Order: sequence, then structure tokens, then C-alpha cells
Amino acid sequence: MWLRVLGSAAGGGSPQWNCGCPVCAAVRSGAAPPRTQSSVAVSADRRSWFLINASPDVRGQIEAFPGLWPDEDRVSPLKAVLLTDAELDHTLGLLLLREARGLRLYATPAVHKTLRDGSGLLRTLELYCPVEWRAVVPGADMPLADGLSCRAFDVPTTKRDRFGPAADHGRVVGYRLTDERGGGLVYLPGVQALTPALRAEIAGCACLLIDGTCWRDDELVRLGLAGKTSREMGHLPIDGPDGTLAQLPSLDIGRVIFVHLNNTNPVLLEDTAERRLVAAAGMEVAVDGLEVEV
Repeated sequence: MWLRVLGSAAGGGSPQWNCGCPVCAAVRSGAAPPRTQSSVAVSADRRSWFLINASPDVRGQIEAFPGLWPDEDRVSPLKAVLLTDAELDHTLGLLLLREARGLRLYATPAVHKTLRDGSGLLRTLELYCPVEWRAVVPGADMPLADGLSCRAFDVPTTKRDRFGPAADHGRVVGYRLTDERGGGLVYLPGVQALTPALRAEIAGCACLLIDGTCWRDDELVRLGLAGKTSREMGHLPIDGPDGTLAQLPSLDIGRVIFVHLNNTNPVLLEDTAERRLVAAAGMEVAVDGLEVEV
């Protein structure tokens, strides 16, 4: 199985258009690479690809990866889109795929309802192209293509939903993808806490791509950019006694890669103490274009 990181940043990308923090300044000066908003593509044969989340940067992400280019008859190797939630930075790209002859969309009933009755994004998309919705049921295996299957799992969150119910089963999920030849990986771009149930879902996987939004829980508060902590916004920080850096080593995971990185996170800069701590723990920081084979 192959995975391509199309976008490694959190909402807004890096640099963010209205931010002049040290990381954004470094990117603009050429001292650090730019990053687009969070999304990955997965394939079992490098011919048929499945997109997990459709970011507002999806057009540029497709053009940057020849594996997703269509043929002369406009037949695309992109077979479906899987959604982890209904956040705008994970769904706005659906509207940019409106020229498709048809779009297959995997989403939980909660996410589907939010996109139809909350944000209205799905109603708009359906005016341009047919959308085939396939319901994602957490805990149930779903075949995607020959040799490739996935299983969604619930990711509890207290983050307020701008468009949907305050608390709804399946509002946020992660995916465990499995190749019949034995490969397996987990994509978890948003997680507020590593509950016992979540720890059981990710333990022992060959590769984990996990939420790395903020380094510190009070990162955005300290910078004067927000009034909420990372956890209050639905993201477990990397640092701290119960952060991901402290918790993950006990779960026997083959490879850990941080994704969904906020533009303020110091791990985006290679020559920082925070980046060195991640490397010393044997973990990685994703960059757009990173390819993983499992």
C-alpha cells in the first residue's frame, strides 16, 4: 500500500495568509518549505487512488502529483473521497471537484447530515455533479478496491460543531487502512485525547499519521492568536506529560508521522529544539509530497 501526503498543514496552510509568526516569516523568506492544507491519497496498486479529505488546496495538490492526473479522455485515477469530519478545511475541496462525471463520497451519517443540512456544501455540489454517498459505520470494515479496505473508528471530541449537532456519534473519525498483502496504516489528523479505545485502535500499526496541530497546549494563547487552548479546539498537543510525544512510544507503532500541523508550530522549522525532540523520539514531521509505502 502507498500513501502520498498531499497536504501536511492545518487549516490555513503554512504560511497562513494573515499571519506573520516566526514560522510563516521563515516560509516566506525561503528558509522553510510551504505546506498546503491537510489531505492524503492512498492506493494499493498506484493506479487507483482514494483521497482522504478534500482540502481547499486540492487542485494544486493534484497537479503536484502525476499519480492523480487524468488521461486524455478525462478518466481520473481518483476513485473516491473519504472524510474524517465536516470541517471546512477538509471539505471545501469537494466543490473544486465539481467537474467530475460523478463523485463517490464516504462519510458517516453525522458528517453527511452536516454537509447537507448544516453547511449546505453537499447540496451545492450536487447541483454540479452526481454524488454517490456511501455510509461509513465506525467499527465496520469497508472494501475500497481490490486488496484495499478500511475501517473507521470514532474519535470523541468536545469541540463545538459550527454547522451540526453539538454531540453526535461519528462526527469525527480516523481510518485504519489495510492491504490484503499485510500492510496497514492509520490516518488520524484530528484527535483531542488518546482515550483507551483510541489507543487500542492505533496500537501496533505499521505507520501512524497523527494530529500534530500544536506543539504546546497554550501555543495560540501565548501568541495572542486565539483564546482557546489546543485541546479546547479539538487537538491534543505534541508536548506535555500527556501529549502525543509522551504517549505514543508505549503503543509499539512502527512509524509515527505528524500531520495537520498548524502554521505556528515550531516543529515546522528544522533547526528548533522542538524539532530535535521529535527526531530524538524517532518520529517524523510530514511535508507535502511525502510518500509512504507499507
